[in-house]
Amino acid sequence: MARKTDIPSSYYGEPRKFDPDFRGPVHNRSCTDVVCCVIFIIVILGYIALGTVAWIHGDPRKVVYPTDSHGQFCGHKNTPNANKAILFYFNMLKCANPAVLINLQCPTTQLCVSKCPDRFATLLDAWNTKNWEYYKQFCKPGFEIGSKSVAEVIRDEDCPSMIVPSRPFLQRCFPDFITRNGILTVANQTIFKDGLNNERSVSDLKDAANQVTAMQQGVERGIANLLNAKEVGMKIFEDYANSWDWILIGLVITMVVSLIFILLLRYTACVLLWLIIFGVITAVGYGIWHCYWEYSTLSGKPGADVTISDIGFHTDFSIYLQLSQTWLIFMISLSVIEAIIVIMLIFLRMRLRIAIALLKEGSRAISYIMSTLFYPIITFFLLAICIAYWAVTAVFLASSGNAVYKVTPTDDNCMYANLTCNPKTFRQTNVTKVCPGSQCMFAFYGGESVYHRYILVLHLCNLFVFLWLVNFTIALGQCTLAGAFASYYWALKKPNDIPACPLYSSFSRAIRYHTGSLAFGSLILAVVQMVRIVLEYLDHKLKGSQNACARYLLCCLKCCFWCLEHFIKFLNRNAYIMIAIYGKNFCTSSKDAFFLLMRNLIRVAVLDKVTDFLLFLGKLLISGSVGVLAFFFFTRKIPVIQEEVPSLNYYWVPLLTVIFGSYMIAHGFFNVYAMCVDTLFLCFCEDLERNDGSSSRPYYMSPGLHKILRKGEEGAKSCAAS
Repeated sequence: MARKTDIPSSYYGEPRKFDPDFRGPVHNRSCTDVVCCVIFIIVILGYIALGTVAWIHGDPRKVVYPTDSHGQFCGHKNTPNANKAILFYFNMLKCANPAVLINLQCPTTQLCVSKCPDRFATLLDAWNTKNWEYYKQFCKPGFEIGSKSVAEVIRDEDCPSMIVPSRPFLQRCFPDFITRNGILTVANQTIFKDGLNNERSVSDLKDAANQVTAMQQGVERGIANLLNAKEVGMKIFEDYANSWDWILIGLVITMVVSLIFILLLRYTACVLLWLIIFGVITAVGYGIWHCYWEYSTLSGKPGADVTISDIGFHTDFSIYLQLSQTWLIFMISLSVIEAIIVIMLIFLRMRLRIAIALLKEGSRAISYIMSTLFYPIITFFLLAICIAYWAVTAVFLASSGNAVYKVTPTDDNCMYANLTCNPKTFRQTNVTKVCPGSQCMFAFYGGESVYHRYILVLHLCNLFVFLWLVNFTIALGQCTLAGAFASYYWALKKPNDIPACPLYSSFSRAIRYHTGSLAFGSLILAVVQMVRIVLEYLDHKLKGSQNACARYLLCCLKCCFWCLEHFIKFLNRNAYIMIAIYGKNFCTSSKDAFFLLMRNLIRVAVLDKVTDFLLFLGKLLISGSVGVLAFFFFTRKIPVIQEEVPSLNYYWVPLLTVIFGSYMIAHGFFNVYAMCVDTLFLCFCEDLERNDGSSSRPYYMSPGLHKILRKGEEGAKSCAAS
């Protein structure tokens, strides 16, 4: 008696029947998911309209250039401030008011200047002295000495009451803080005089600068850290400028090696893949030995036993290499990686031959359709357009709005404080009479129109359509490659029966007939990704929350939607293969692909993760090899070309760039390979259901592939039975 858990084969649909007229991708097909195609086109037109509206209302100058108290841009060409690119605060001490973070504006006059002050001075000391010529450049344009008394000048803020040595950062003048022996100073002074000749501490300036920095960055962080970050950024920029040509050479080497590697798989797949496996094991093993040697050498040395947490963060990574704890961490990490690789190989040893055979067949297919290796360039170009359009639209949306002016009084008790005002008519109002010295100063960019009230909604729409377009671009590439590789598989006599220009034909079919289906699958994935982004945002906001239940629930939701996203990606990928072959709509193709995989569950288990693992090792070996070569080059350990190595502040900057870039290039090449393997696998499953290997119903697969896959299937079944 059969168990209740047994599932009949018909539960996942009937196997494919023999069709003498079937010769691969169907050419006589019609448009699918037309409704979704129409919606997709309307959304694209709406996205163009959104970008146009944002372009009309937005002004990137509001992001690029700082704005003074009169709403004028600093450093903008063809304006009076063309040569004044830095924003100067008349009284930085007023920025220490906590209201700065609420009103988003420091309550003091802000003026565009060509350079920051380089000395301490007060208006009282500079008035009618030889220092006035230097001091007056920080006064409002057109101000003449003698037109007002000193008290009136300070009240109306025609000139700053004081200036302090500063340097530009974020196009704004900030006090030039320097820490000497743990003491904060400005120009070697800890005490200075304010505009009323009162002695003030440099710490007061630091508090004010912190508020301005927090207002600009959206977070509360000290000016000293930001200035340090600027210095590091400049050094990194210099390193890129000095080494960009060598970085490009490293990436070109990766591209050539990846191409040669894939082509060689056709002839030496077995040897190369075993070399990859043992190469990775040997490389990681050598890393473990080297880390142990460094650890044992440093153990006992004075100063080497200090922990990483004790020394904190340093941009010079060589400091960490002097610590024994660093090498211990490296050794443990590499040991864990080595153990995982060895365990996986032990469990998958019987299935590696099957994966190798399929990879060899994939290499053969790519060698016949070489143009597929260059299709990722088209995908990259389309993705670059999507990213650029999204970024530009986001900037224009963020810079939308008109200049909003607020009343800034000298006295906090003024009843008109922080009210909206019009600078053109401000002098005609009674505000200046009720609150003498009050000014109508620029505060921020905003508005009260319907457009400005829904800016956040427009940002979300911009993000959602961006995700949809990115997923559509990837789906188009997958469907195009699947159609090309399916044309190869279903050619009975290879390569004679392979149609001409299979990649172009597949691309044309995907665009002409299946835009709606690809948009449908991309839409589902974009919705899930949008939910994940919202959950990540909520998680960021709730990090400081004490509600453990809410954090646990959010963590569970994040985990569930992560799994859902990866499952949809897997299902969509196989659905696009079925669309490329049969030309049916998305839902039917998804169902057919899912049922076909379920009917061949043993083969899926054998091949899916095994091939992914082997391809990952290939990417790891290529990027790691180029990374090791780059390490020896940039650290001047190759005697022949030591003189060619550029002078660098941080050798890890070009090194990490080469490693990351190499991995992404190898990933692009191997993605084509993975799509080829997936397509051939589904075609193989269909081939087994349609044909029986007889002369009237011959298999389309190569005899060697059929022999190995049959043998692997029988071995898997015997293992399952035992």
